[in-house]
Amino acid sequence: MRRLDPDRAVELMPRLYRAARAWTRSREEAEDLVQETYARVLSKPRLLRGEDDGGYLLRALRNTLISQRRAEQRRPVKTELLEETPLGARRSDDPAQASETRQVFAAIAELPDEFRDALVAVDIAGLSYPEAARALGVPEGTLTSRLFRGRDRVARALSGEG
Repeated sequence: MRRLDPDRAVELMPRLYRAARAWTRSREEAEDLVQETYARVLSKPRLLRGEDDGGYLLRALRNTLISQRRAEQRRPVKTELLEETPLGARRSDDPAQASETRQVFAAIAELPDEFRDALVAVDIAGLSYPEAARALGVPEGTLTSRLFRGRDRVARALSGEG
């Protein structure tokens, strides 16, 4: 058994970078992979059992890559939201419809919390009345009343009655 020689490890960096470049999607990802591998390997003394420094570092590089890919798979997929499209609305190519949608969502945003929550739960999220009542922690009759009042206020706001 012998220790991994840090000076030899630095000499092998170009070889490891070429291997990382072949395994990854980009030059930047390869650089990050090599850097992460060296940070892990050189953080504490490593004992090698009958293998050369290059083989050990290549295996460490591969294990680091596998760990990173597994971590990526566990993360939720990110998608960009369109800033002009309100959450829950469908994007429309018709400017008039898009404008109307923005007005509806603006009117909903102006509602008191209890009315807005009921309206969002049922009309936007599509929950049934019993599901929405459970989610909001209110009786179904209370939800129905808040929903009626919220819809009435949105309709008055859109018709210009204030």
